Amino acid sequence: MSADLLLVGSIPYDTVPEVFETFGRRLGSHLPAMPDGEVGPRTHWISRIHYQVFALHPDLEIVQRPALDENGAARVAPRHAGESWLFRVRDGVTKIRFGDPGWRLGYARDALNSWFVFRTLREKGELRKGLRFQVSIASPNSAAPPRLFPKAGDCEILREAYQEAVAAEVAMICAKIPHEDLAIQWDCSTEVQDAYGAVPGLPKDGAIERNVAQMRALSPLIPAGVALGHHLCFGTLGGWPRFAPDDLSATVDLANGMIDASGRQVDWMHIPALDRLDDAFYAPLARLKPRGARIYLGMVHHMDTFEKRLAIARKFLPDFGLAAYCGLGRTPPAGLGDILREHEQAAKAAG
Repeated sequence: MSADLLLVGSIPYDTVPEVFETFGRRLGSHLPAMPDGEVGPRTHWISRIHYQVFALHPDLEIVQRPALDENGAARVAPRHAGESWLFRVRDGVTKIRFGDPGWRLGYARDALNSWFVFRTLREKGELRKGLRFQVSIASPNSAAPPRLFPKAGDCEILREAYQEAVAAEVAMICAKIPHEDLAIQWDCSTEVQDAYGAVPGLPKDGAIERNVAQMRALSPLIPAGVALGHHLCFGTLGGWPRFAPDDLSATVDLANGMIDASGRQVDWMHIPALDRLDDAFYAPLARLKPRGARIYLGMVHHMDTFEKRLAIARKFLPDFGLAAYCGLGRTPPAGLGDILREHEQAAKAAG
């Protein structure tokens, strides 16, 4: 794929048609695929999995839930990591299963509903012919990070169960949507922090393998005709960036590892970038081994320094596409007009 822009996933409009009719209509000619905006509960990314899936499982106990809002009403998503959902596997439970395979996590059901809207608008010519429909799925290591499980061993039990459920959802999505019209993206945030040794309780040694193993298991399940992408992220919970490394070295190592472990062609890899103007931050990009994947750098932010950052990054990686640093789910909707114009500005710069 050679498109010059990528939309990572979440766009906080109220409805799927609004996403397609705004971002899709104006940016579609620059995109390899179009996400549905992850509207509704998916705006909160992995929190939606926590309160709609984990919190309802009989083998799990809720240790902590997000604080009540100013009116005393329950929140479904935390404002920062300190008030995240926390879970505990019940004593004696060594394996967890999620029922209703293919549907329980909600990814397949949401994808099929949005696919109908996407296909209709594309047939009407409101989305460009050949544009793929993008489904973004939180990776096991990000959906079940260690910080959610105070009891040792619980994280691994949940990750195994979630990975099995994701495999079933992917199979369902690929069975219901034509492969030539579909793209699936793995969303990975905890993995990036872990690669830098920044996840409490996890040793830095072995971090890359610990995080590419899930791709070795899941990516080969995606048929060859379906496009495959990865989104690496510094995180936005509590504000962006949640994690700010000194350079892109471990991010590049993780990207290379995930591409190698996928067992099939990777069509794109998204790598975030900070508002940095020093060569040292971007220099590790020279070690990227895309193997045919289109690289997208998350540089569409802080537009007063955008052109300078673009020039510096091109010293080390001459050819790449552009994207925002992360999904926009925690962005106030009032700012989406400016963000859309920034993507248009970036498309001109990329050309």
